[in-house]
Amino acid sequence: MSNHPRFPRDFFFGAATAAYQIEGAHDADGRGPSIWDTYCRTPGKVAGGHSGDVACDHYHRYPEDVALLRDLGVDSYRFSIAWPRIQPTGRGPANAAGLDFYDRLVDTLLAAGISPAATLYHWDLPQALETPDGSAGPEGWRIRETARRFADYTALVAGRLGDRVERWITLNEPFCTAFVGHAVGRHAPGTREGRGALAVAHHLLLGHGLAVAALRAAGARQVGITLNPDRLLAASDSPADLAALRRAETLHNEVWLDPLFAGRYPKGERETWGPLADGPWRREGDLAVIGARLDFTGVNYYRPITVSAAPHEEADPEARTAVDIGVRESWQEDVRRTTMGWPVVPHALTDLLVDLDRRYPSMPPVIITENGSAEPDTVAADGRVHDTDRVTYLRDHLRALADAIDAGVDVRGYYVWSLLDNFEWAFGYDRRFGIVRVDYDTLERLPKDSYHWYRDFLATHRAGRADDS
Repeated sequence: MSNHPRFPRDFFFGAATAAYQIEGAHDADGRGPSIWDTYCRTPGKVAGGHSGDVACDHYHRYPEDVALLRDLGVDSYRFSIAWPRIQPTGRGPANAAGLDFYDRLVDTLLAAGISPAATLYHWDLPQALETPDGSAGPEGWRIRETARRFADYTALVAGRLGDRVERWITLNEPFCTAFVGHAVGRHAPGTREGRGALAVAHHLLLGHGLAVAALRAAGARQVGITLNPDRLLAASDSPADLAALRRAETLHNEVWLDPLFAGRYPKGERETWGPLADGPWRREGDLAVIGARLDFTGVNYYRPITVSAAPHEEADPEARTAVDIGVRESWQEDVRRTTMGWPVVPHALTDLLVDLDRRYPSMPPVIITENGSAEPDTVAADGRVHDTDRVTYLRDHLRALADAIDAGVDVRGYYVWSLLDNFEWAFGYDRRFGIVRVDYDTLERLPKDSYHWYRDFLATHRAGRADDS
């Protein structure tokens, strides 16, 4: 156990999941369809034609999963709430059965000595808000009204669970919603837009700020947002690659970080998007709403990105999507990669956190809300999953996190992604991130070697707490 990195006595550890990826029960107890239900039913969008209809059936098997968390020894469990379970059409009164499910989950966690951490939006927008009856076209996060609907939904959830949920996260990775979903087209709703995607980015931030106000009004104790800022590296020192790096920083990082923690919109947005950056979605006073005080910043980290200049067509800027910014993104070649193709570069986590701390001194303390790896897990002849590469990944990234703390970054906690193998979005069930294996035919749970390693690590941390007391 001596090779485990050490963390401050009050540092907490947990595991994370998301509703659409594990719950299943897609049409149970009044749940309405989400944009991901629709996306999964669109031919060719998701590997294998998979969907989250059943997933891990956590909706019915949550007591078993909480027992796994209890045996693991985590301090906290990060889960997300499915908006369509609470408001099947994204508006109106709460669906009592939906709130009852999360009520039971929260009480079961507390009975097991585990602190609940609830994410309010992990990408499952009610389909009725994306394509309202009688609308001329898709709406969703492209319009300001959805930000207000999100605040209403937040108030319903906080009113029911706020007395017991310790930690609230408004949005998970808005970058993926705005740009992977509305510009790349690889996530729901699967469109390729220019101004539309930029409007989505702004309305997500506005919805976050309005949700913060709703949470504060309900007496929430800790409120934050989860971002996936990227550690971006220029492929060379050439002027073209360095200019591409600046544009990539705007796209990946500054769109979120500047309004949240610097009270401004990105300085490089005109250079990055040109006339696409002009739009009617911003109003006076929005920055004050977006920049509402937070108690923590969630950071999801998996890998760094290398950036180089790419040919950039300027003749018809109106035909561009929001990710067509003259940037080519690639992965480091000389390191191990996970089954996602992502390079394993632990020190990039240290570098990212130190850089964020330097650039945004007003940013509140950090919590690592996701970190983990997809690996080619198989059940061995002895009936176990010997996921040695995942164990190494977790150990080395925890060491990198400890290095960031030693460098002065205020980091308060860490959640491993993920507790369970699950529906991995456009990859369907072909990528496994869990420290617990799920047999998708039988739904049997099998803790992997990484689960046992993490359990031992947590036991060592608890023993260190006791020694320091």
